[in-house]
Amino acid sequence: MQGRFHDGRTTRVQTVEVELVQEVLTFRTEDGYERWPLAGVRAEPIDDRVRIAPPEPLLARLTLDRAEWLAATQHAWGHQRAERRRHLGLVAGLAAAAAIAAGAVFVGIPAASGPLAQATPPELERKIGDNLDGQLSLAFPACGGKPGQAALADFGRRLGTVSHTPLEVRVRAVHAPMVNAWAMPGGSIMVTDRLIRLAATPDELSAVIAHEAAHVQKRHVMQAVWRSFGFGVLLDAVVGGGTGAGQQAVLLMGSATSLRFNRQAEAQADSTGQDLLVDLGLSSQGMAPFFRRLAAKSEGHDAAAVKELLSDHPDVLRRAQTTAARARPGAAAFTPAEWTAIRAACSDGYDPLKRLRKMF
Repeated sequence: MQGRFHDGRTTRVQTVEVELVQEVLTFRTEDGYERWPLAGVRAEPIDDRVRIAPPEPLLARLTLDRAEWLAATQHAWGHQRAERRRHLGLVAGLAAAAAIAAGAVFVGIPAASGPLAQATPPELERKIGDNLDGQLSLAFPACGGKPGQAALADFGRRLGTVSHTPLEVRVRAVHAPMVNAWAMPGGSIMVTDRLIRLAATPDELSAVIAHEAAHVQKRHVMQAVWRSFGFGVLLDAVVGGGTGAGQQAVLLMGSATSLRFNRQAEAQADSTGQDLLVDLGLSSQGMAPFFRRLAAKSEGHDAAAVKELLSDHPDVLRRAQTTAARARPGAAAFTPAEWTAIRAACSDGYDPLKRLRKMF
């Protein structure tokens, strides 16, 4: 194509031969070669001519025959439109795939977590629990009082017997900077030293432990792990499969402060835990007063101490009313000697700073 070139700096008008090569306008001027990418130029029709301007801030102009310009650029513009359509299609496809994946992770897996938990082989759950137990034991070491630990372990075995769960219910006291108790995959239950101090009677402590044993029996713990597993899958997809980031996220989300149960699961664990105590001939009257005292402490100077347990067990006053109505009298879960030993189990002079110094 023959055109007229204005350099934008002088009044000279140069006649140039213009070629369109691989979507780039190229032509030779008196000052050298010009290369203008077609994607960056601006074309302005003027009668039977077209005035072409390069990308800013250059002031140069190139005037071409309009018919020749259209003929030369028709294929190039069509190719660009096809490329844009292909890119838009790719973006739309990726967005749809992401939506499907997010739906599976955040909707599908949580919705299926109940059936998945029930279908999980107990041996697999035990392996997951052993892994998690090892992780948490580093942060929350077992208390050193052997008689108290033995009493708790025996109570766990009794709960496991009447619950008819294929998992072994194992209870132990641990040092931790919070008031809480939690069950883990595989049947292990940790009770913190601060919760033991908070429990006023054997009935209250046994009610808390029975509640956690009910979570084990109903496979609520594995259900929560499946929900966390969905997050792990998404994280692995984001940071790259094989990094193990998703697996670590599952472990972290399965920690004492992250395996959350919904209100329905908590209510079921309340009633089932009371039933387990009754089946053992024990009192189920400790749950309601424990909940009431938690509610009272949440408004007093001990609020920070019970914050973690309250976050895991919401609506304590309503649940206190419900469990009080279902409560039945019975024997104490622990003898006076066992209760004394349990209360003293964590009085072993544990120093978390000293432990850290040994580790590092």
